[in-house]
Amino acid sequence: MSCLCGTVSAQTDTAVTGILPADSIAAQDSALIRDSLLAIQMADSFSRQPVVKDTGWAADPAVPIYRQVMEHHPYFGFAGKPLSPETGNLKQFEGKELLFYFLLFLLLVFAFFRMAFPKYFSDLFRLFFRTTLKQRQIREQLMQTPLPSLLLNGFFVVAGGLYIDFMLLHFNLVAKADFWLFFLYCAAGLSVTYFVKFIGLKILGWIFNLREAADSYIFIVFIINKVIGVFLLPFLIMLAFMQGNGYLSALLLSWTGIGILLLYRFILTYSAVRNQVKFNPFHFFLYLCAFEIAPLLLIYKLLLVFFQ
Repeated sequence: MSCLCGTVSAQTDTAVTGILPADSIAAQDSALIRDSLLAIQMADSFSRQPVVKDTGWAADPAVPIYRQVMEHHPYFGFAGKPLSPETGNLKQFEGKELLFYFLLFLLLVFAFFRMAFPKYFSDLFRLFFRTTLKQRQIREQLMQTPLPSLLLNGFFVVAGGLYIDFMLLHFNLVAKADFWLFFLYCAAGLSVTYFVKFIGLKILGWIFNLREAADSYIFIVFIINKVIGVFLLPFLIMLAFMQGNGYLSALLLSWTGIGILLLYRFILTYSAVRNQVKFNPFHFFLYLCAFEIAPLLLIYKLLLVFFQ
């Protein structure tokens, strides 16, 4: 210890020397700097309050008090003028909803017929395509089931009336607003036409003692009509909702199919009646012109005169 005492020196007294070190704490406090966020004073839009002017309104005994309070409410304009309904845009639907449901109904009706009378449909198409030699037996079986025959005749009238109505609409012979009215006219016209034809053929067969030939002719005519009614069903859907080239294609295909079926009907009737009655083919051609083609031309002419 005595050896080290000579080398140890005391700390310099700052009070003696008068030299004071710089105090870092004495620097300007940054917390005392003016806050820049305080300089931006934004208006509070959330709690904006209306200017309330007390008008000193008096209660009216004739008006309910709750209504008077709402009319003088400072926040809601219960006493303001209501919005007029004419300022809104009323949506007008001009679609084909009714036609869609009607075609869906036709599909369900055909499905019901198909499920309720499967044997009748099987015999009908077997006889139509002549895939069996026992045609007379099948014909007798079909004639013994009058209920499905009558229902399919009605189906043909509805499908044919709707198809004719589409043709009238396509050729601008009927207005769109009168579509369903003319559908009833077309269906009624088909019913009357074939009913008169049925009665006329029955009377002619009785007068000339050709009942079997008349019955064969009537049977073939109504068989082809039933097939035409089923054939038109998919084309009715296409003509109802297709446009442009697709519509024209469906129209041409339907015309071609109906023409082939009518030609096939003429061939079947000629062969069936020829086996029972001997006649000249020229006479049969005159019959077709007088009782098949001429009525259609007359109906077309009457439609043109009526619409013009």
